[in-house]
Amino acid sequence: MPANTTASSGSTGTAGGGSRKKKGRRARLIVIVLVLALVAGIGYGTYWSVSTVRASYPQTNGTAQLAGLGSNVEVKRDSYGIPQIYADSDSDLFRAQGFVQAQDRFWEMDVRRHMTAGRLSEMFGSGQVETDSFLRTLGWRKVAQEEYDNVLSAETKKNLQSYADGVNAYLKGRDGKDISVEYAALGLTNDYKPVKWTPVDSVAWLKAMAWDLRGNMQDEIDRSLMTSRLDAKQIEDLYPPYPYDKHKPIVSEGGISTLSGKYDPQATPSDSLGSSTVQGATEGLNTQLGALSDTLDEIPSLLGPNGTGIGSNSWVVSGKYTTTDKPLLANDPHLAPQLPSLWYQMGLHCRSVSVTCKYDTAGYTFSGMPGVIIGHNQEVAWGFTNLGADVTDLFLEKVSADGYQYDGKVKPFTTREETIKVAGGKDRHITVRETNNGPLVSDRSSELEKVGQKAPVTNAAPDRADGYGVALKWTALEPGKSMDAVFELNRAKDFTSFRAAAEHFEVPSQNLIYADTKGHIGYQAPGKIPVRKSGDGTMPSPGWSSAYGWKKDPIPFDELPYEYDPKRGYIVTANQAVIDEDTYRPLLTKDWGYGTRSQRINDLIQSKIKGGGKISTDDMQKMQMDNTSEIAALLVPELMKINISDKDVREAQKLLEGWDYTQESDSAAAAYFNAVWRNILKLAFGDKLPKEMRVKGECLNVPPAKSSGPVDEQDRLVRECGQRAPDSAQPDGGDRWYQVVENLMDKPDSDWWKTPANRKDKATGNREELFARAMKDARWELTAKLGKDITTWNWGRLHQLTLKNQTLGTEGPGLLQRVLNRGPWNLGGGEAAVDATGWNAAGGYEVVWVPSMRMVVNVGDWDKSRWINLTGASGHAFSAHYTDQTDKWVNGELLDWSYGTNAVAGSTTDTLTLKP
Repeated sequence: MPANTTASSGSTGTAGGGSRKKKGRRARLIVIVLVLALVAGIGYGTYWSVSTVRASYPQTNGTAQLAGLGSNVEVKRDSYGIPQIYADSDSDLFRAQGFVQAQDRFWEMDVRRHMTAGRLSEMFGSGQVETDSFLRTLGWRKVAQEEYDNVLSAETKKNLQSYADGVNAYLKGRDGKDISVEYAALGLTNDYKPVKWTPVDSVAWLKAMAWDLRGNMQDEIDRSLMTSRLDAKQIEDLYPPYPYDKHKPIVSEGGISTLSGKYDPQATPSDSLGSSTVQGATEGLNTQLGALSDTLDEIPSLLGPNGTGIGSNSWVVSGKYTTTDKPLLANDPHLAPQLPSLWYQMGLHCRSVSVTCKYDTAGYTFSGMPGVIIGHNQEVAWGFTNLGADVTDLFLEKVSADGYQYDGKVKPFTTREETIKVAGGKDRHITVRETNNGPLVSDRSSELEKVGQKAPVTNAAPDRADGYGVALKWTALEPGKSMDAVFELNRAKDFTSFRAAAEHFEVPSQNLIYADTKGHIGYQAPGKIPVRKSGDGTMPSPGWSSAYGWKKDPIPFDELPYEYDPKRGYIVTANQAVIDEDTYRPLLTKDWGYGTRSQRINDLIQSKIKGGGKISTDDMQKMQMDNTSEIAALLVPELMKINISDKDVREAQKLLEGWDYTQESDSAAAAYFNAVWRNILKLAFGDKLPKEMRVKGECLNVPPAKSSGPVDEQDRLVRECGQRAPDSAQPDGGDRWYQVVENLMDKPDSDWWKTPANRKDKATGNREELFARAMKDARWELTAKLGKDITTWNWGRLHQLTLKNQTLGTEGPGLLQRVLNRGPWNLGGGEAAVDATGWNAAGGYEVVWVPSMRMVVNVGDWDKSRWINLTGASGHAFSAHYTDQTDKWVNGELLDWSYGTNAVAGSTTDTLTLKP
């Protein structure tokens, strides 16, 4: 027994009836399978007993010592292992939070901190050196240290230290195998041992969150890449303006007041001034950024593929339209599926809220970080979705051995040396160079050294010579106060204190929705959002000119949009435009999500209340599971008009007759339509995109990029293979592509509809012919995947979710992966549906992002709130709580969410008392 822990009773496990005994038997069987897998699959001749595997299971009953506590702390867990912590001081509360999260999730925490610090090679060897090099170049850990040392409040640092002390109290006296079975597996090839947790480890995690929600960086790269094959008008076709006329922005009124210079929700459009942004040209830069895009694919993406699908749904309805007479608030962030889930459900309760113990909050936390990220306290509830503000810009830099050029002069680089320690290998050393625009990301790859060699620039540009480097400017690389904001949100009591907290939530920029027990609802757009000197951030900019770059100060918080008790009685945020750019001048981004999900939610709310109806908690839950395909509603009527002569294709076409456009798991129509949609995108757009954007390994015979001269068509053909990972390739089928196709529907003879069926000839055909070809190709694609008998088809067999254990579940030996991973599950829902089980149409039908959790908060009557996690509370692969919420999540069910003292007592099955 570790030196810091003493057990008095029931050291592991939970009380239970028959179902819990069955869970226990299943868990023991899985443990036995693991032992066999590790012995037979890894082949090191090591014998592991069941007791060795069970050594990492957390103690959940009895008593345990936790050094540094001022008084006893109780940890009450329900039948799903979800903990509620009760303490008498802030320091005790966060110390216990660190201890408990380390019990359940330390492997996950340890991998995360190594990722954010660029130290994965210390755990996993030389295969992670390039990833570490890129992350060291970005300097997440360095910026987190600066935040901790110079920016964060004394109270925040105290809480972070208490949390770290709790984690380290758990680690003390434990070997890796006593912490998590993954360490035991890692120990067969590596002598890695976990080290102490630090407060900066917690702060750095916000940088990873900001990276995956960084906005339009990939769009900026893609637009540049497209210039090798498409002209400016074609690129404009593929990035259409946001459809304000049909998809409502979050904020429908307001602007910058001419009197106060601040944002006023009641201001009329004519009052709006705001910080102007020069919409200058970007000189048509084409930096050939394919190599950078490849590098980005290799960076661990804990939240999901960065694209139009990444986001979330949240909405709040005023009590005048609810059955509870108080607001109802829903949230479901759409992130990468992972095992364990990104989220950890938890309650943090001061037994008596006071000056020395300020918290009584519950919700979704991040393992490795104190506080609650999304949830509620005694007075207010809040939710997040990604705002999608453009907070990154790429800059071309004219570099030499002496430095970089700026306004005709050579300025020296800011440099630092980084040493990367490699498990089982020699240390690697890199030099990080930075310009006034940020780190040179082009230094991290031999391919990237050539970035910019072919960039068409004006005569004002410096001599090309060996090409241009590429620097990344990003708001998250500047120290900020987002960690302060987490604790301030947890303590918020009203909309004023809520907005004060939001002002400090600088990165990542999120849409924050709000509700309180007095019946008020609200919205705030926070974030450190840059003001550009020139350009709109859609293309890389010339770093050698002071006419470009960012102004010193970001958009002032007082100029950012917000709403409080809007007349319509509800607020919807789902990554759509925040506010109409015609009435609001500060530039937030040019690359919004296109509003398909948000408008569907708006429509569902309006349809319910139109005739004086009231919305219930059940209604909110049902809305979260709405799986209607908006693109199907547009295309199916046209598809049904096409005369199909092939009897097999006609048989498939008939599946669409009378279909209501819902994407249930057992729907054959949904399976066929989505296959048709995928093939429409491929034929109309995918085959015309540059190789850097197409799926890796998929090859085409195409004319060379930008060739010229009277050359025979056959001689000009070259074999060109895609280079991008399947889950980030284009066209991904998100709602940007919905808008692209909708804009072309009244242009049946557009060049986009012409298919190069025989590349010796010019592309021929029209929209109807392309649709017919897509229906045929989809029929035979599904025949190959699901069989010729269409009565056996269903969407779920194509659209599957597999949960993969972090690191060893993706990179470990095959047998070990099979033991650690779970699934597959057949899912309904789909891309840009409210039930956003996202898939990338270029890459296939596999689920690549999901509603990572769902919650419906019953404001004021907190114990009637509901929640669910994608997986479970535990990160231990053989715990009963590893994936015990997943089946319910798949079925759209929610668990009761206990908050009050009596409700928690009634749902408690295990109690651990932590003693000083």
